[in-house]
Amino acid sequence: MEMKKIAVVLSGSGVFDGSEIHEATLTLLAIARNKAEYQCFAPDVDQAHVINHLTGEEMTEKRNVLIESARIARGNIKPLSEYNVADFDAIVFPGGFGAAKNLCTFAFDGVDCKIHPDVEFAVRNTVEAGKPVGALCIAPVIIAKIFGEVKLTIGHDEGTITAIEQMGSTHEKTTHGQVVVDEKYKVVTTPCYMLDATIDQIADGAENIVKKILEIA
Repeated sequence: MEMKKIAVVLSGSGVFDGSEIHEATLTLLAIARNKAEYQCFAPDVDQAHVINHLTGEEMTEKRNVLIESARIARGNIKPLSEYNVADFDAIVFPGGFGAAKNLCTFAFDGVDCKIHPDVEFAVRNTVEAGKPVGALCIAPVIIAKIFGEVKLTIGHDEGTITAIEQMGSTHEKTTHGQVVVDEKYKVVTTPCYMLDATIDQIADGAENIVKKILEIA
């Protein structure tokens, strides 16, 4: 039997301005442990900004999302513009502020956010092909903005829930490791660090979402 292959879309390297590294790495681990393959992607764009992760302060330098994401992918990464839905069984978006700053502008614009064109193209093509889309942590806001009427979860952060509902989506409150599935769009979501979580709880969430995606795929 041929191994299933999942595209994993990164948004930089580091929780405050890129991908949440635990969520990203544990998603890759869950894919491998469930006998599937992955290929990492990221948009080839400048980060919205760069944050010093020691102090939380904004820095004056510029960084590229694809180049920073390559740190997590150990160099094995492609520009998201090269994603071809025919080559994959599913696509997954780990969280981190990069998902809300670099893949879309939710962190700055809330309900009025714009989605990066490569991200929207990848998500729409995957759904149109009848293949599942996974989103962890804050990343479900991307799906809410693209489709509106979709069922998903980010845990129980009231401000984000309100924004998701204003975009037309249905939110389900969840706790650690829980997964919500929208049957129509085949969208699978889990809260991860949107909750006050520990790394083993993130591992549970990553494992559960990957298992569900592979089951649907």
